[in-house]
Amino acid sequence: MAGEVSDFRHSERPEPHHGRTRAILAAHPDVRELVGRNPWSAAIVAGVLLLQVSLAAAVSGAPWWVVFALAWCVGAFANHATYVLIHEATHGLIFRRRWMNQVCAILTDLPNTVPAAISFRTYHLKHHSFQGVYELDADMPSRWEARLIGSGAAGKAFWLLLFPVFQVLRPARLKEIAFVDRWTVANWITVVAFDVAIWMVFGPKALVYLVASFFFAVGLHPLGARWIQEHFLTDDPQETYSYYGPINRIAMNVGYHNEHHDFPSVPWNRLPEIRRRAPEFYDTLESHDSWTALLFDFIFRRDLSLWSRMRRDDRNGRAVTAE
Repeated sequence: MAGEVSDFRHSERPEPHHGRTRAILAAHPDVRELVGRNPWSAAIVAGVLLLQVSLAAAVSGAPWWVVFALAWCVGAFANHATYVLIHEATHGLIFRRRWMNQVCAILTDLPNTVPAAISFRTYHLKHHSFQGVYELDADMPSRWEARLIGSGAAGKAFWLLLFPVFQVLRPARLKEIAFVDRWTVANWITVVAFDVAIWMVFGPKALVYLVASFFFAVGLHPLGARWIQEHFLTDDPQETYSYYGPINRIAMNVGYHNEHHDFPSVPWNRLPEIRRRAPEFYDTLESHDSWTALLFDFIFRRDLSLWSRMRRDDRNGRAVTAE
């Protein structure tokens, strides 16, 4: 279509978070007190795992509509919580030792049925260091993704429905990042063994329940709007947004995304306190208060597409070769 956007928004400026972090600490040095860990997150890991295994067992003899309805209404929120907890482990915010966080992330990954916790760590830390750098930031859609999906409602709904599939395909373009190590292999073996055990003990409907919960948690569901909320340019040129709606109460404050990028060493339970202590830095930023509204906004607004992301060609002072 004539006039349709065909590239990402380009910025010559550095990513916004390091500068804001310095400014906040200069104005509010007490924010440093919030840095630390929350080992109680491990108890939530155990609780979510127990809940999802129990529900998978409970639906093993239920009609198919019950399997999918429960996955949509309950399982999606449980599996979304696993991603928040994997995110906490990725930043070392549960235990002091890295290997303990790695093990915790793998165990948290079990209900997701697709082994991704360790790979997420690899790519997510690069996202923090090189936000918007196409060759290093796996959170950026691939150009072929954006061309394929376009700006129509059907294409964007399809993209959200299969969001995990598109994510799995992105690492192929990030050639500078090693994809497999021993932790990745351990993650794959553990999760696949768990999937087989669920099938063997409880039957196919139990496994389908977990798979559906996983896809709903990150895809065509109000929870899936989280991926739009975080960095899509709904108010260009601001490139990171927080969500302050009610689902934060059961999503462990994952909506506080500007706060998280500014202070990635602050655990989930203290993120709202950052905004409370430094309100002048956050109340002036655009934010979202409804993931459901944002989901429909993204799908039906033609000026919002996968191209609605900020790209930069500088990796902390070193030039990046354009594609």
